[in-house]
Amino acid sequence: MRRFRVRSRISVSRNMMTYLFGLSVLIPAMTFSAQPAKKAVSWDDWQFLLGEWIGERGGQPGQGIGTFAFSLELQNTILVRKNHAEYPATKDRPAFSHDDLMVVHQEAGKPTQAIYFDNEGHVINYTVGFSEDKNGVTFLSELMPSAPRFKLTYTKGEKDTVLIKFEIASPGKPEEFSPYLEAKAKRK
Repeated sequence: MRRFRVRSRISVSRNMMTYLFGLSVLIPAMTFSAQPAKKAVSWDDWQFLLGEWIGERGGQPGQGIGTFAFSLELQNTILVRKNHAEYPATKDRPAFSHDDLMVVHQEAGKPTQAIYFDNEGHVINYTVGFSEDKNGVTFLSELMPSAPRFKLTYTKGEKDTVLIKFEIASPGKPEEFSPYLEAKAKRK
């Protein structure tokens, strides 16, 4: 009789463990699937930037050449920009390359946001806005005390071109932007 009780307890313990394991898997899955569906993200205004681009080389010594691409990722829930630029050597510095990645995301009821990373260790958070005619988009960095502020603008050009302007405002003067780089790119 004693043997029967031991087996019965073991059997109950195994059944209980199986039951608890099943709950530990099902409850998070049910919770995750019970979250309300998010409203579909619209990337219609971004169509003029989607695709691969090549920068038109400037005429000045030391000016680089670059490529970038804007693509929709994660089942069209985010927009990713990948950028690569090569800069030739000058009398003041050796040749170098620059790579960066920017992820643009939208959340209902909030301004469009972007986060930028580069191979030099910079991380920049941007708020994104379109011009009234939807032919331009501006990325404006967060306002941070004692840090420069950045503004990156893409403007639709003629015949599959885009104009790019990158500006910097000095710490303490966050609205006084000065051009740092101006370029033109053509769709590949």
